[in-house]
Amino acid sequence: MTVTWEELGWERVAPGVGRVRLPGWDCTAGLVAGRDGALLIDAGSSLAEGARLRSEAERLTGRRVTHLALTHPHFDHVFGAAALAGAEVYAAVGTDAVLAAGAEELRADAVRNGLDEDTAEEAVTALVRPRHPVSGELTLDLGSDRQVLLANVGPGHTAHDLAVLVPGETEVVFCGDLVEQSGEPQAGPDAVPSRWPAALDRLLAFGGDDALYVPGHGAVVDAAFVRAQRDALAARFGVSP
Repeated sequence: MTVTWEELGWERVAPGVGRVRLPGWDCTAGLVAGRDGALLIDAGSSLAEGARLRSEAERLTGRRVTHLALTHPHFDHVFGAAALAGAEVYAAVGTDAVLAAGAEELRADAVRNGLDEDTAEEAVTALVRPRHPVSGELTLDLGSDRQVLLANVGPGHTAHDLAVLVPGETEVVFCGDLVEQSGEPQAGPDAVPSRWPAALDRLLAFGGDDALYVPGHGAVVDAAFVRAQRDALAARFGVSP
């Protein structure tokens, strides 16, 4: 039985392109449907959340999730990845090493932020490391009707920030936590504040003035919002224009 994006709590951003705001940390996951498969953008904060995303993505598209793009290596974006068995996993170059060496810190950070200890331990034990590092730009082919561009636009929010551009009549850019709308952008110990404004400059060049920008947390925004956040971050961190 066909379901609509809205019936499953998803927001349709453009034809074949949508996103959902997950409970707990208001983290966004994105979905792009193609003729031959589907791309999920970020995987949620637990194996159960990843399984939910996979099930809903397959119901919405009628296709299996063939690709997974991780925008950055934080628990609320990567812990569900193991539930996407068989998907090809992409991330900014260096993410693999962070997940390999920093699994315990990811677990501890998740618990500090309120994730159940057993749930965090389960996710860390099954943690999926990306097989496809993106150092510049890379095009994914989801079928003759759909190509998606991945770009390593960081560092900024972390040292390993990946953006996803979906071309179309209205272009859509999934920003990860380089952009946040529901609160002030978070700069943790792995952020690179001095280079964050430049990362947003690259993001804006990537999408352009007419694109829709999907933040890691919060509502969809436009280029003016991203530009204003860029200026605010530059002022906050003392970065020259």
